[in-house]
Amino acid sequence: MLGVAAELSAYLPESPDLAAGDFSVGLAFLGSGAFAWRRSSAVGALMVATGVAWFLGSLVGVLVFLHRGPLVHLLLGYPRGRLESRLQRVVVGAGYVDAILYPVARSDIVTLVLLAAVLAACLVRQTRAGGAERRALTAPLVAATGIAVVLTAGTVARASGFGAGGAALWAYEVVLALVAVGLCADLRWGRWTQAAITGLVVDMGDLEREATMQTRLARSVGDPSLELGFWVPARRGYVDETDRMLESSPAPSGRALLSIDDETGEPAACIVHDPAVLGEPMLAEAVTAALRVAVANLQLQEQVRTKVEEVAASRRRLVEAADAERRRLERELREGAGPQLELVSELLASCGPGFDELSGELDAVRAELSELAIGIHPRTLTEFGLAAALTELAERSPFAVELSTDEEPLPGPVAAAAYFVCSEGLANAAKHSGASRVQLTARRIDRTVLVEVADDGLGGADPAAGAGLSGLADRVEALGGDLRVESTPGSGTRLIAHLPVASLAGTSEFVAVGNP
Repeated sequence: MLGVAAELSAYLPESPDLAAGDFSVGLAFLGSGAFAWRRSSAVGALMVATGVAWFLGSLVGVLVFLHRGPLVHLLLGYPRGRLESRLQRVVVGAGYVDAILYPVARSDIVTLVLLAAVLAACLVRQTRAGGAERRALTAPLVAATGIAVVLTAGTVARASGFGAGGAALWAYEVVLALVAVGLCADLRWGRWTQAAITGLVVDMGDLEREATMQTRLARSVGDPSLELGFWVPARRGYVDETDRMLESSPAPSGRALLSIDDETGEPAACIVHDPAVLGEPMLAEAVTAALRVAVANLQLQEQVRTKVEEVAASRRRLVEAADAERRRLERELREGAGPQLELVSELLASCGPGFDELSGELDAVRAELSELAIGIHPRTLTEFGLAAALTELAERSPFAVELSTDEEPLPGPVAAAAYFVCSEGLANAAKHSGASRVQLTARRIDRTVLVEVADDGLGGADPAAGAGLSGLADRVEALGGDLRVESTPGSGTRLIAHLPVASLAGTSEFVAVGNP
């Protein structure tokens, strides 16, 4: 009815051709707006507002430019109907001012400036976007360009005195009708929508990004105030990514709630948002799908993390159990077989000179047994700590050893691992490197114990050649540390281990021990 009244007031019955064109533009915006409403209520509303303003301009002469306000808003808000930057808001505000102030809107210069601002805002927005979003913003940029070309051509024609007013009006009306139908078609069938959904799913599922999931989702839908919560059964409610309880039932005043269930129908997440943000059904469905994927990823990641922690704990228990067994064997050899052999040796010594050779062999066995016990687990390490055990180890070495250690006690598994790294490094230096001097370091740096064995030998060692280093690497990694070998031919070999430890107080001292 409004359209018919407008055409009767403006063109009928004198100019039915102009009335048909004018009516087609208004009808195109109203019909496209109604059709687009289901996809995006904000865009649909702006299209309808543009159509209504167009008919009002035909009905009331001073409102002839009224449609420019919602039209500019439509071009800069498409496809969600939201203005995301200050530049967009300023240009849209200028568009509404131009639409209301008839004397201002009549100025060709003002019209050209407004067109330039709209084109610049569309271009900046499209350039800053990426992927599917950039493709989505191509449609309003093309529409704004078409309108600018037509209006600029009309202005130039009038300034040149060609008197092409009727043709310019027809061209403007055709372009506006195409804009309405084109944006509606793009919103309804444009392939970018599926790509945008895919991009949103991928973005939400990327758990390695620094931004929080709530920040990424808020940026994607254009609602900085959006809040995201995850269902915690034990607390019977939703918590955000900082573990704060979310007020969701009922939603706060002026806010809307989108609840998301998992595949079994159990609560998974919720979004508290601006009611205008997720009014588009397709966007709401995309967000729901993306969050389901993200929650599933979080659950899988948590399961993997739990399994990794269980494996790491199991490896630590195996190392601790092996150390405990080593200590037990060392104690049995020292307290059981050792005293018994000593008693036998004393008995042989009391039997006379004829048993001297047998007594000597028995002493050799006792010495070998003592070395075996030390190799299994040094008594000094258990009773006096790592520094004393390393000093004892250095004194038994066939070359000079410079030792740098800490005096503060370490947890048993860490001290044992550090000791055996040093023991293996010294053994390899003695067997293979031809070294004359070795630097042995075991000191704490922050929350890590650094163990280093560096010799001045031939270098060129192959870490994979022997099983000793592989076993050491397993022991060190089981405690959460790492082990590496640096061995350049002609530059010696360095065996370096880092072992995490909880308490790291203490000072370092430097001593030189061993055989010069």
